[in-house]
Amino acid sequence: MPGLVVFGRRWSIASDDFVFPGAFEIFIRVLWWIGILVLYTNHKGNFDCASGGVLHSYLVVLLIILAAIILSLCAIVYVSAQGTITNPGPRRSIPALVYVRALLYLPELVWACLGAIWVSDNSRGCQAAEVGAVIAAVVASWIILFFTAIGVLIVFDPLGSPEPRPEVYDPGTRNLESNGSSQLLYTARSLAVRAWESRLRLLCCCLPQDDSHRAAFSNIAQLFSSFFSDTDLVPSDIAAGLSLLHQEQDKMEQCRDPDDVVAHSPSSPIGDDLQTELEKAAHCMQFAMAAYGWPLYVYSNPLTGVCKLSADCCRGRGVEYDIVGGDHLGCHFASILQSTGLQYRDFIYISFHNQIYEIPFYVALDHKNEAVLVAVRGTLSLKDALTDLSAACENLPIEGVTGSCYAHKGISQAASYIYKKLINDGILNQAFTIAPEYRLVITGHSLGAGAASVLAVLLHSAFPTLRCYAFSPPGGLLRERRIVAQYTEKYLWITWLLVLARLSIPNMEDLKRRILKMVSNCNKPKYQILLRGCWYEVFGGQPDDLPTELESRREEELSQPLLGPQSLLQHSASYQSLASDGSPSHTTHVPLYMPGRILHITQDGPSRRLCFSQTSYRAEWSSEMAFCSILISPRMIADHMPDAVFRALQSLTQDCSFPLCPSSHSNSHLNVI
Repeated sequence: MPGLVVFGRRWSIASDDFVFPGAFEIFIRVLWWIGILVLYTNHKGNFDCASGGVLHSYLVVLLIILAAIILSLCAIVYVSAQGTITNPGPRRSIPALVYVRALLYLPELVWACLGAIWVSDNSRGCQAAEVGAVIAAVVASWIILFFTAIGVLIVFDPLGSPEPRPEVYDPGTRNLESNGSSQLLYTARSLAVRAWESRLRLLCCCLPQDDSHRAAFSNIAQLFSSFFSDTDLVPSDIAAGLSLLHQEQDKMEQCRDPDDVVAHSPSSPIGDDLQTELEKAAHCMQFAMAAYGWPLYVYSNPLTGVCKLSADCCRGRGVEYDIVGGDHLGCHFASILQSTGLQYRDFIYISFHNQIYEIPFYVALDHKNEAVLVAVRGTLSLKDALTDLSAACENLPIEGVTGSCYAHKGISQAASYIYKKLINDGILNQAFTIAPEYRLVITGHSLGAGAASVLAVLLHSAFPTLRCYAFSPPGGLLRERRIVAQYTEKYLWITWLLVLARLSIPNMEDLKRRILKMVSNCNKPKYQILLRGCWYEVFGGQPDDLPTELESRREEELSQPLLGPQSLLQHSASYQSLASDGSPSHTTHVPLYMPGRILHITQDGPSRRLCFSQTSYRAEWSSEMAFCSILISPRMIADHMPDAVFRALQSLTQDCSFPLCPSSHSNSHLNVI
C-alpha cells in the first residue's frame, strides 16, 4: 500500500509484495547457477565437440546473466522487506530495481533463443550431459518467462492508467466539489464501473447477455466500484489486514466474560422454549437441504449418494406432480425424495427453473408437522451468485406497514417471483384444498433463507399463522428495523449459524474501515504479518501481540499514506474516519436488518479440534444488532454449508445439555462471520 507505480501506471501489487516471489525465484536461480557452474568446472572449459567454443562462451555468459539476475533479486527482496504497509518510504527504490530486473529479461530471452538454436543445429558430437544442461537452461528460462507473463497479467490493473489531476491539493481553495475535480472524479468512477462490468461479463461469459443480465451486471459493477473507489489496497494488504483482525478478535474474545444464555425468546411465551424451536428448526432444515438437489446430496453422502440416486435417475415419472425446468434426468427430485422421506403424492409443485432473480423452490405436504411447506434453494449457480450480489435497495410494499420499507434488491425480486408463482398460479390454493387444516411453513438456507424471509413478509397478510425458518441468510434484508421486527417477531424465526449471517454492505464497509485501521497501525513488515498469520491459522497458538495503536502518531497523519500520492480520494470518508478511534465510517448505503427472532448457534469450546473429535454447540436467542460487524474465521465458508448447519442442529436436539450451558472457555465467535 499504495499500489506500485511503474511503467507509467498503477499495478495491483505493492512495493512490499516482492519478498516471497523474489525469495522463491532466488532459490530456483541459485540452484540453476550452481548446476551450470558445476558443469563448466568439470569440463574446465574444454568441450569435446565441434561447437565446443560456442558452448563455452554460452555457459560463461549464462553464468554472468544468472549472477546479475540473482543480485538484482536479492536487492529487490531486501528493499521490499523494509518499512511497514503504510510506510513505503524505505522502499522508494523499488521502482528503479524493478526497471533493472525488467531489463535483465532481454538478455535472458536472447540467450534462451540462442541456446535453443545451438541445441537444434550445433549440438552434434557433444556429450549428453552438456546438451541436457543447455536444454534444461533453455526450458527453465522459458518457464520463468511464461510465469512472469502470467504474474504481470494477474497484477495488471485496468484502472491503473494515469489520469490528469490538479497540480496542488489545497482544501481551502480547491476541493472535490470544484468543477474540474468533480468532473475528473466522475470520469474515474465511470471508468471503474465500466471496468467492473467488463470483468463480470468475462466471468459470466457462459450466461446469456440479455437485458436482465446486463442490468444486473451494471448494478453489481456500480456497487463494487463504489466500495473500492476510496481505497488503494492491494490484495496482499487485505490478506494481512484480515490476519491481524482475526488475531485481534481472538485476543478480545479471551478477555470477554461469558454471556448469559437466554432460554426463552424475549417475545415468545414461556412454553415456546429453546429446545422446542431447535427441534422444529432441525426438522425444517432437512427440507431446506433437500432443495439443493443432487449436488448437495452427493456431497453429503460421498460413498453411497451416487448408488442411491442411480436407481431413480432417468426413470419415467407419473403425472401426479408437476416439475418445472432443470431436472431432465430426475436426479434432483430423486435426491429430494431421499432427503425428506416424502412420497411422490406429497409434492404439489417442484421448480428447478433457475435464472437471475428466479430461484428454484418446491411445495410439499409435511404430514408429520401438518404443514404446507415451501422450501427455497440457496446459492448453487452463477445466476444465484448474481442475485446475491445485487445488493442495492429497492422498495418492498408490505401490507400493514406504513411508509417505505426497503429490501435487498436481488432477494426481494427472487421472493416476488416465488410469490407470484404461489398466488397467481394457484399453487397454495391447490395445497390447502388438499389439506385445509395445515399451516403454511416457509424455509430455506443462505440465499433461499433470505428469499424465504421476504416471502414470509409478503404472505403474512393472507396466511397469518404461517411460520418461517431461515438458516444463515444474508445479514441485510429489510429496512425500518423496529417496524419490521414488530411486524414479524411472532411468526419469523431466523436461525443463524456461521458465515453469511453477518454479510451486508454496511458491515462490509465497517470491515474495510477496520482493515485499514489495523494495517495503518501495525509496525511490522507485511511479510512478517503474513508468515505469522499463516502459522496462526494452520497451527494455532497465542494471537500475536501486535500493537493496535502507534505511539506518537499524530491524528492528521493517520490517513495520509493510505492512498497513492496522486489520488484525488486521499480525503475520502473511509480514511478520514480512521483519525478517531471507533468512529464509524461514512456510508451512503441504506442499512438493512433482519426480521423476526434470531436463534444464534455457535461452537462450544476451543475452535481448533482434532480431526475426529466431536464438536459441541450452544444456542441462544439474539438480536439483529449483535450482527453489525464481520468476524474472521478460517472456517467461514465450510461452516456456512447447509450440511454443517444441519449437523449442528442435530447435535443440539440429540443432547439438550449443551444449548443452555454457557462455557467460560467458548471461542464461539471464531466460527461466526
